[in-house]
Amino acid sequence: MQDNATEVTAAGIARLAGVGRAAVSNWRRRHADFPKPVGGTETSPSFALAEVESWLRKQGKLAEVPLRERVWQQLVGHPEGPVTALVYAGCALLLIHERPTVWLDVSAGSDERLAAKLPGELEQVIVPRFGAVRGRGVHRGRSVSAATAVNPPASTHTSSAVNAVNTPADATTPPLSVNTAPTPPAVNTAPTAPAVNPTPAVHTPTGPQLLPSAPLLRGVAELAAEMGARQTFEFLLGRHLDANPRQYTLTPAELARLMAELAGPARTALDPACGTGALLRAVTPRPDQELYAQDNAPELAALTALRLALHARVTVRGTAGDTLRADAYPALRADAVLCHPPFNERNWGHDELAYDPRWEYGFPARNESELAWVQHALARLKDGGTAVLLMPPAAASRRSGRRIRADLLRRGALKAVVALPIGAAPPYNIPLHLWVLRRPERAPAQPEVLLVDTGRFATEGRGGPDWQAVRGAVLDAWQAFDRAGRLDDEPGLARSVPVIELLDDDVDLAPARHLPPATAADGADQLTAVRERLGETLRLTADLTPPPVANPAAAQPARWPLTTIGELARGGALVMRTGGNGGHARVPVLTDHDVLAGTAPSGMLPESDEEAVLTEPGDVVVPVLGGGSMARVIDEVTAGAALGRSLVLLRPDPAALDPWFLAGFLRGTANNRQASSYASTATRLDVRRLQLPRLPLDEQRRYGARFRALEDFERALRQAGRLGEQLVRGMYDGLTDGTVTPDDN
Repeated sequence: MQDNATEVTAAGIARLAGVGRAAVSNWRRRHADFPKPVGGTETSPSFALAEVESWLRKQGKLAEVPLRERVWQQLVGHPEGPVTALVYAGCALLLIHERPTVWLDVSAGSDERLAAKLPGELEQVIVPRFGAVRGRGVHRGRSVSAATAVNPPASTHTSSAVNAVNTPADATTPPLSVNTAPTPPAVNTAPTAPAVNPTPAVHTPTGPQLLPSAPLLRGVAELAAEMGARQTFEFLLGRHLDANPRQYTLTPAELARLMAELAGPARTALDPACGTGALLRAVTPRPDQELYAQDNAPELAALTALRLALHARVTVRGTAGDTLRADAYPALRADAVLCHPPFNERNWGHDELAYDPRWEYGFPARNESELAWVQHALARLKDGGTAVLLMPPAAASRRSGRRIRADLLRRGALKAVVALPIGAAPPYNIPLHLWVLRRPERAPAQPEVLLVDTGRFATEGRGGPDWQAVRGAVLDAWQAFDRAGRLDDEPGLARSVPVIELLDDDVDLAPARHLPPATAADGADQLTAVRERLGETLRLTADLTPPPVANPAAAQPARWPLTTIGELARGGALVMRTGGNGGHARVPVLTDHDVLAGTAPSGMLPESDEEAVLTEPGDVVVPVLGGGSMARVIDEVTAGAALGRSLVLLRPDPAALDPWFLAGFLRGTANNRQASSYASTATRLDVRRLQLPRLPLDEQRRYGARFRALEDFERALRQAGRLGEQLVRGMYDGLTDGTVTPDDN
């Protein structure tokens, strides 16, 4: 009965069976024994996962549900929702990680036995790692009664690394605390310890709560045996975030890494708007390290605590509560503070916090919530400690914040402002800033501030900027400035500016307004080089133009015998794989946008050790969303990239199929039309239904050579378009800044 608590939609059934949603609709109409809906709505019904699996196997449409897909469907169909299911899974994974033999004993037998015994064993791990719930006694390592799940009301501000939306507000909610350590902690007498002991964010779920979760927990344990406990949690969390992009504001892993490196090594680090812990997870761990986290959403605070506890053997203290209104760590003086605060928040506590001692540099205006977070970060630093905050660019120039910016500069608290490229983090259409601050030990004699603009490292793809170049430029400039207190001008990139030059009526800290432009000679040389490359590309395009058809009037459609991709896959002529959600973080990802635009792999993987599908030379990759007719043959340059979502990889047997012949016929408009299904807002391609003519291999290669020539022509056209845009943009810039005159050829 507990299996039936997990529900799956028609889209989930399609993923389980490897078919399109239209096929699921056909099954429902044609088969009277297809499982009946158990939930959902009339237009979007849901079905019992166990019944669906049984029916698919009986029909021969499913030999075995892939373990990762089965666990994922159990999580998203959990009756209490995927976030609560993630917390339950994280608790079980922590037990598996720390006491694997105990889990084996508890999980033996029925689901009822598992649900009855598991809370007591979880308590043996959760209480020492996270602390006991306030108001509940502890006797011989066990609390008198098990705590409830993580469902207290949230307060008003959103999180930073992951910001949840539609969170109920309750400014009176008491903060919740999490204390995690490798061993049961003794009383902490360190001077950095907070003076409060709030309720832990991770609670021990009860037996009735765990009973519907028993199939999920067994699947999670089975997955952990393959991947490891930490990797399993990262996979499930990453896939949940990826499946709900509108509900969360993410801090990309590369940006989190850069922020942690700017802050430097830290024994104590704080993220006061932690989300799911992306920034704290980027901090290099050390044996005596203490990580402090706070977030207004209790479920995110719990996920952060579990994630960090599984990630490293360091002490973690996490709290749920409104940081600005109910700071859980008023006595903390950390080595580093990392924060991605919520932007443009009006209800941050302006009316209640007018006399708060944290406003050392001025009381922030109602529309300057980001400057409230800046001063909170400085207040939680020890003397000489460093804070790095992700900020909207408007915070550097709004008139309502100029007095606070001026005082931050005068007293030497603001050390650097770094303009990131467009696309570095959401919102992706504006160049966000990093502010690097340091709590002054003494006022500097002749203070300067470092300004860096990395806008030149933006890329056209959706994978974000050139992070390697951004990281190198920012860290080189910061480290040199931090050592000497100043930096020689690097035109167009970085300079250190005396504070006195910025203390005007605007106190505008936008780096682009203070950096010297790139040298004119360099700009003219680059413009000339672009023009020469454009000329070469246009000549190549002319050479590659396809020849005209010899006799258009006599052309007639061919009458080939046809086969389908599905038949070829069943016959072993090719292998068919679908893109996933994880893999190694250093492996570039080929996205559907890359395939459509003909660009290099630009995607990034979630932080997961899920086995990725890696491309090989001769593979053919097909996007399945969007309704376009496109297929790409993988070459030596692209080989080794991971296959992204919404892509299908076809690996032909070279003794049976020519890859260029395969890709060329898959791009036919009529072929794509007959293999596509249509929803109200999207088009999906059923790759198995795409058709190919049955031709001898020699004849395939003749067609393949022609298709390859067309691919070269298409690539040259794209390159010419990009170079033309670059030349036009450079000419406009040159004419407007004087480096090019109207008389220049």
